[in-house]
Amino acid sequence: MKKVSVDPITRLEGHGKIEIFVDDDNVVQNVYFQIPELRGFERFCVGRPVEELARITPRICGVCPEAHHMAATKAIDAVFGVKPARTGVMLRELLYNAFFVTDHTTHFYILAGPDFIMGPESDPATRNILGVIHKVGLETGGAVINLRAEAAELISMIGGKQIHPVCGLPGGVSQAITAEQRDRMVQITAAQVEFAKFSLQLFDDVVLANNDYVELIKSDAFTHATYNMGMVDENNKVNFYDGQIRVTGQDGSELEKFEGRDYLAHIAEHVEPYSYLTYPYLKSVGWKGFVDGPDSGVYKASPLSRLNAADGMATPLAQQEYERFFSTLGGKPVNATLATHWARLVELLYAAERSHELATDPDIIDPDVRTIPTGIVGEGVGVVEAPRGTLYHHYKTDDQGMVTNVNLIVGTTNNNAAISMSLKKAAEGILTGGSEIREGNLNMIEMAFRAYDPCFGCATHTLPGDMPLEVTIKSETTREVVATVKRNM
Repeated sequence: MKKVSVDPITRLEGHGKIEIFVDDDNVVQNVYFQIPELRGFERFCVGRPVEELARITPRICGVCPEAHHMAATKAIDAVFGVKPARTGVMLRELLYNAFFVTDHTTHFYILAGPDFIMGPESDPATRNILGVIHKVGLETGGAVINLRAEAAELISMIGGKQIHPVCGLPGGVSQAITAEQRDRMVQITAAQVEFAKFSLQLFDDVVLANNDYVELIKSDAFTHATYNMGMVDENNKVNFYDGQIRVTGQDGSELEKFEGRDYLAHIAEHVEPYSYLTYPYLKSVGWKGFVDGPDSGVYKASPLSRLNAADGMATPLAQQEYERFFSTLGGKPVNATLATHWARLVELLYAAERSHELATDPDIIDPDVRTIPTGIVGEGVGVVEAPRGTLYHHYKTDDQGMVTNVNLIVGTTNNNAAISMSLKKAAEGILTGGSEIREGNLNMIEMAFRAYDPCFGCATHTLPGDMPLEVTIKSETTREVVATVKRNM
């Protein structure tokens, strides 16, 4: 038995490693996906005034603080029992969709793009953003940088800061925007729509036009039939900021739909001793282990899952792309893990279109942006769709609004079991029967992981008793391993 380690995993937010166990014939026996970090936000938020959590929880992650800010703000609305002002909600959603544009752009061009633009088995020295820019041109690289800069400008107008926004208050937002700011937002969001269209065309030219890539996407090694979860509006169309949570099955039919505040009646969390991540599953089906199919409660909550769980997109251009996506890949549901990259670009277009709709709404400059709370309920759940999956913030307080309990299920955590399964199946399909294990093989296994765009800054929430630790001691002269000391592993 041999152990092959991918440590660290590259092009992700946070830290992680993959350990693959193969026999002497390179037949995969098992794969373990481990996250060697812990964030303790659920504990040290206890004892704080609940209104502070909208400023504390975004510090979980510098990649998606807007997601935590919005989920926290919605949870705080519920704790105080206040219905936010309409324009306040519009400004929140505008900021949030602008954030989606930046986040999906980052993943496509910087984290996922090198695998397709440079090739999955290309030289690691060039399989990165610099190699991508060299191949697609400085103009494209400049367009990515400009889009992110303008989106950060928009986020700062509403959020008060480019990173870790502070605008969300119980009942709305901290300030209205001016007509001059609105005009700039209209300009920025119109450009975002054009950039999203350009990105979809680039995907057509680079990925869909390459038969090898299309076959890789459709291959069994990158296919998993699990349940799909996503937030939908009253018409079952994709929505990132508000709606009900819909779960569909392997045949595309609806299994259940629920309000975010009722999530504990539908979701439970399994724990494994080797990971700081929990493994959420559907209570109505149950935990059957790391297997897919209708008898397993494992689900995905990714961009691909959101498209599978919805009946369409709520903006016209994104709806056209939604229809083309499913017609090209054989209809709903699509279970090809690597198709998540295409789904992410469809969402990019939707987010840009929705941002533009909100920026051009005459009510966006209404000065009435907040409803002042007059009481306290003492418990609230806030749910949004983070780029990586459904995000739940659940707070309990005493009658003075001091936090007594916090529970977070973040986007990546929802996908934890599916990620583990995808890695194992990819390893089995790529390594089994091969005469040697090459670096390119291992990168292709990482591609099964990257499709989920996981973030382990905010996804690590379970502490299995004691802190696992492994220390490897090497000779100073030969660099050979002299001893290995393990604790709680």
